[in-house]
Amino acid sequence: MISENIDQEIKQAMLAKDQVKLRGLRAIKAAILLAKTEKGGAEDLTEDAEIKILQKLVKQRKESADIYKNQGREDLLQVEQEEIEVISQYLPKQLERSDIEEIIQKIIIQTGATNIKDMGKVMGLANKELAGKAEGKLIGEIVKSRLS
Repeated sequence: MISENIDQEIKQAMLAKDQVKLRGLRAIKAAILLAKTEKGGAEDLTEDAEIKILQKLVKQRKESADIYKNQGREDLLQVEQEEIEVISQYLPKQLERSDIEEIIQKIIIQTGATNIKDMGKVMGLANKELAGKAEGKLIGEIVKSRLS
């Protein structure tokens, strides 16, 4: 479980005076604690739930980084990129585009999808199978191109 390792990693980052890693780890810990204490939240999160939290953190930082890049704020852009790097270390390895395309093609054959109207069926199965291994945006893009 990711949350079990975070406290130890935070201590090591503090001792090493690694401010970049410490900032990223604290963001992870805060997000996990928030999810645990939310109304209706589980006391212990599953590993899948933790991965979804980390993916959300990375997505938020990528969106912020795009905004900072467009505004020419290199200082803030660098902070976001550093945090993305730290958080990404705790995510499962992302699949290559060719591997994702192969899996989606199998799902399309399995469901018998033929046109864009079947996209919902394919996306549901693809998101389940590729959870944590690929971004939803990329999955949607590939499914759309295959069914068009």
